[in-house]
Amino acid sequence: MGQDTTDNRLLVWVALGIVYVVWGSTYLGIAIAVETIPPMLSGAMRFVAAGILLGGFLVAKNGTAAFRMTRREFVGAAVAGLLLLTLGNGLLAVAELHISSGLAALLVASVPLWLVMFRFVVRDRPKTLTLAGVLVGLAGVAALSLTGGHGANSTTGIIVVLIGSLSWAVGSFLSSRISMPSNPFAASTIEMLVGGVGLAVLGTGLGERFDLSAVSGRSWAGLAYLILVGSLVGFTSFVWLLGNAPISLVSTYAYVNPAVAVALGALVLSEPVTLRILGGGLVILIGVALVISTERKRPQGVTESVDRGGDVRLGVSGGQEP
Repeated sequence: MGQDTTDNRLLVWVALGIVYVVWGSTYLGIAIAVETIPPMLSGAMRFVAAGILLGGFLVAKNGTAAFRMTRREFVGAAVAGLLLLTLGNGLLAVAELHISSGLAALLVASVPLWLVMFRFVVRDRPKTLTLAGVLVGLAGVAALSLTGGHGANSTTGIIVVLIGSLSWAVGSFLSSRISMPSNPFAASTIEMLVGGVGLAVLGTGLGERFDLSAVSGRSWAGLAYLILVGSLVGFTSFVWLLGNAPISLVSTYAYVNPAVAVALGALVLSEPVTLRILGGGLVILIGVALVISTERKRPQGVTESVDRGGDVRLGVSGGQEP
């Protein structure tokens, strides 16, 4: 019994480490992929490929029964895929053409704050400490977004990533309130496939064109990493954690991932880490930590949605990211 407990704890920390590093590194992967691949088309290839691989694995393991769902459940997963991946992830990739991956990750970390604000719409009043966390976190967002020193391109990137984060928050909020497939792997497969197709249509409609000869080996490597590691390894690790670790521990990814993203961006891409980024980012993460630590005490607090890398993530909606 003691050995089993020790082994399980070790597995929990291994899986948590994977989620910390893998999800934090997806921002770097996106930045590298969009160097020579149009951002929305790169997302389309990523999510369609990951969806086919995940769906194929699920059918091979459990048969087609895993995809038994009502039309309403399918539509729910499809809507979530469009909001989370087509708009949320697609706009993140576009933003990383203009701002650093670290700054993008810190702004995306504000998603739990928007989710708490949406609860006012359905008259679910959060706790006072939760609201305090929201105000603190939004102050950090303002510090990163409104202070001087931005060029025109940076301002565009900040606006785009905030719009994408808002779409992500809306998708997460709705995912906990509409009918979804009971099997999270099947739901994620549908979300990735629909979201990927949506990205292909939107990217093509906005004038993106894929030139195979212009794509560098570095960008192909980044895309492969996002598909195989970001969208599959990270997803599997997170789903396993949901059934084997306390939510209070699992939810710490929401404020560890941005720190990992900033560090990797600086180390690999030599992205500047200014005092403004450090200060504003720290304020955001303090606000998110306060929200999560307060909300996770509510018993109905865990909802699931699909992450920006095609992975299931916790939502701070209806009571409990990113």
